[in-house]
Amino acid sequence: MEIFRFNRDIPFMSWRRIGAAISITTFILSVFFITTKGLNLGVDFTGGTVLEVGYNQPADLAKIRSVLSDLGMPDASVQNFGTAREVLIRLPIRADLSSAQLSETVLAELRQSDSSVEMRRVEFVGPQVGHELLENGALALLFVSLGIVAYLAIRFEWKFGVAGIIANLHDVVIILGFFAFFQWEFSLTVLAAVLAILGYSVNESVVIFDRIRENFRKLRRASVTKVIDNAITQTMSRTIITHGSTQMVVVSMLLFGGETLYYFSLALTIGILFGIYSSIMVGSSIIMLLGVKREDLVQAEKKPLENDGAVV
Repeated sequence: MEIFRFNRDIPFMSWRRIGAAISITTFILSVFFITTKGLNLGVDFTGGTVLEVGYNQPADLAKIRSVLSDLGMPDASVQNFGTAREVLIRLPIRADLSSAQLSETVLAELRQSDSSVEMRRVEFVGPQVGHELLENGALALLFVSLGIVAYLAIRFEWKFGVAGIIANLHDVVIILGFFAFFQWEFSLTVLAAVLAILGYSVNESVVIFDRIRENFRKLRRASVTKVIDNAITQTMSRTIITHGSTQMVVVSMLLFGGETLYYFSLALTIGILFGIYSSIMVGSSIIMLLGVKREDLVQAEKKPLENDGAVV
């Protein structure tokens, strides 16, 4: 379905040097912020105490945060859990207090402002468990990346595999760069969003690469630049519809999903926007840089052999 029609090919590849400058600059800045500032890892990775408390009426999250700040825990995470009356509190590890003492202290302070508060659940996440989660998350990113390279190399050609993984890792590093620069909390839900973006972005790359392969068969006299520009232009209508629909859902989660889904949807928003850009400008530019040609994807037609005037 082509709702948005383009009568002429958009010259994306003529802008590839500008795109390369933007990509290299944002990538270097992201790596710099990740290296110097680091990620603000949540309790899932660093370890800590998780409390679930309930109220008889909708909880005042700002007031709860103020109470925790007065206790010397301004970096505690407070969010609704299930309903407006249920609250999930994540507390970092305190060297001077055990998990039980910490939960009792917090509950006592909360009851001073509202006696109806009840403790529903207390869990302790040890630093060793958090470290294992971080390692497993990094391994998940590695295996997904290797799987993407293998899939693209088998389906298309090794140049497409290299281009696809560079474009996808470009998106991942930029998402991490945003979280490092603004010191947004990086939790398991954000890691799930990053893994989702890897799959989402490679899907867009596969659509464009598949159209490039088709164009090499159809546009036999066209240059590589013309083939790629035509392929991207033909997929623009799908890109606008698909990503626009997805982004509407993600923005809804961002605005109305509460703190539970805020950073998850924020990571998805950044990833979707840069995923479109990388699939068009980064991936396609790299396969041109690697010297993709028609012979890489289309086998040369074999001419029939002649023997004494007869076709064999």
